[in-house]
Amino acid sequence: MNRRNLLKSGLAIAGGSLLASNAVASTIVSETVAPIPGPGKRKLGGKLEVSSIGLGVQNMSRTYQTTIPSRPQMIDIIRKAYDNGITLFDTAEAYGPFECEKILGEAVASFRNKIVIETKFGWDIDPETGRMRGGLNSKPEHIKTAIEGMLKRLRTDHIDLVYQHRVDPNVPIEDVAGTLKDLIQQGKILHYGLSEPGPETVRRAHAVHPVTAIQNEYSLLWRGPEQTIIPLCQELGIGFVCWSPLGVGFLTGAIDGNTGFAPGDIRGMETRFSRENIGKNMPLMELLKKWATQKNATPGQVSLAWLLAQKPWIVPIPGTTQMAHMLENVGAAQIHFSNAELTQFNTELAAIKIEGERLPPFVLALSGVEAVAKK
Repeated sequence: MNRRNLLKSGLAIAGGSLLASNAVASTIVSETVAPIPGPGKRKLGGKLEVSSIGLGVQNMSRTYQTTIPSRPQMIDIIRKAYDNGITLFDTAEAYGPFECEKILGEAVASFRNKIVIETKFGWDIDPETGRMRGGLNSKPEHIKTAIEGMLKRLRTDHIDLVYQHRVDPNVPIEDVAGTLKDLIQQGKILHYGLSEPGPETVRRAHAVHPVTAIQNEYSLLWRGPEQTIIPLCQELGIGFVCWSPLGVGFLTGAIDGNTGFAPGDIRGMETRFSRENIGKNMPLMELLKKWATQKNATPGQVSLAWLLAQKPWIVPIPGTTQMAHMLENVGAAQIHFSNAELTQFNTELAAIKIEGERLPPFVLALSGVEAVAKK
């Protein structure tokens, strides 16, 4: 079930609402379709209003397949996303490094104050050259330097939401949260969050200054956050942003037993996509195909709609370098589950076991880390 074939066949058009305008639609399908409704709004941390679906720009400087996308085309996608109601745009200094922040800054300059930009610090990156020096660095002075670089690359005087990209085990989270609190008081950032943190680190950070959002991988392919982090967000009133909500392409039908991965494609190092496990995980795609037919949607849209149905403060940020896929993802906001449908879907989902790890061991080791205690 190829995404583009679905788009062409009309299965992707939910109630005639998938495509943004006749002008845009003419480049994707030959028929005329109605304008797409906006994706709706949600609040992170009870304060920060964003579109219910965001846009991740991680691959806009280099795709998973290691190709370099056309910069003008990436800028067009970002701007068209805004035209279609997306107001949450996600990036990080490590993406490129620096390049994705530059692309986003250029793309949104004309409507900067009408959107929410979120970016991330935390890797040990040379602030002048962008060279990855290896490891993590959340020392307060490094955070301050990183934020200054972000402001310049994003062409803005403030960042709406900044995350610690991974918990630095050698820096007390109280020092990190305290530094971010100071930057909030200075108006350089408005909100902060944590990505892939340990739960006690979340509690300690939240005690220093309220955490607005947690960003973790979460999808039908990886439901780990349901065990601890999502209940913790519920308890503390923290929003949850899902990275890789489409399972790095698997939940769209883009990966199957015949898929080969280019050298350097991290998905080739994930054992959930190994020759041994990929076949075992295909029942999930069969489930999505069935429900996509029932909902007059695509598997990817069903996947995003399921995430939206979990909690009103969960926001997925699917990334793409394809205009058609961005428009398809926006259309997911129009797919809804009744209570009975959600119960049925979850019952069928519970019978499927996903085999293999979601990340290579050296990356997985950086998730769920607790920061060193404050002396």
